[in-house]
Amino acid sequence: MFKKIFGLLIPVFAALTLQAQTVEELQAEAQTLEKQMNEVAALQKYKDILKIQPTNVDALVQASTLSVREGYRQKDKAAKQTFYTAAKTYIDQALAAAPESPEVNFTMAVVLGRMGMIAPAKEKVAAAKEVKKYIDLALKFKPEYGEAFHLLGKWNYELANMSSLERTAAKVLFGGAPPGTMQDAIANYEKCRKIKPGYIINYYDLAVAYHQDNKDTEAMEVLRKLNGIRPVTYDDTLTKAEGKKMLEGMQ
Repeated sequence: MFKKIFGLLIPVFAALTLQAQTVEELQAEAQTLEKQMNEVAALQKYKDILKIQPTNVDALVQASTLSVREGYRQKDKAAKQTFYTAAKTYIDQALAAAPESPEVNFTMAVVLGRMGMIAPAKEKVAAAKEVKKYIDLALKFKPEYGEAFHLLGKWNYELANMSSLERTAAKVLFGGAPPGTMQDAIANYEKCRKIKPGYIINYYDLAVAYHQDNKDTEAMEVLRKLNGIRPVTYDDTLTKAEGKKMLEGMQ
């Protein structure tokens, strides 16, 4: 009997403990966990914030960002989709609350891009148009947004590498694929590097684009600089390892 009553009280105690913590305290804890590269625990802290303040834009953006990162790491497509769907729910709410936030629009573009990568050809092409829309909005509200220029570079890179099936889908849906070249991708990545010189993923993607554009001297120069940048996120450590491997293979 006592065990049953105690079991019923556990959720109540948990709720009271959560309410005892302020949003500021939870946010500080989440940021500390992110710096420690414990993104799963950080995500839970942002979820806790949203239980107290469901329309907290910063928490919605961070919950979406961390959900999409966790989804990308999953091996199973269904698991990826679960995280991406959660990320989309968070960022939809953030967009409703702050439609002119550059960070919100940028995160929406990231989420849609990731969802498009695991979608069939037609949905992927349709997603590309939506991704560009939100990148443009992010840059409209923050013209010197380094991460958005990186994402624009990624957008151009993906368009330059579209499969024949995807190009056929683009022709059927839109009369043709949106313009996007490897040179555009490189220019966007270089713009990001100028604005955000410590953004690790941009160096790796820039090196890949240079390599594909038959500019290995430039690619190796970028990879050498990548090796000297301090990682900020867990994914940064993986990216640096990939960059080192790529550089060794080119030398």
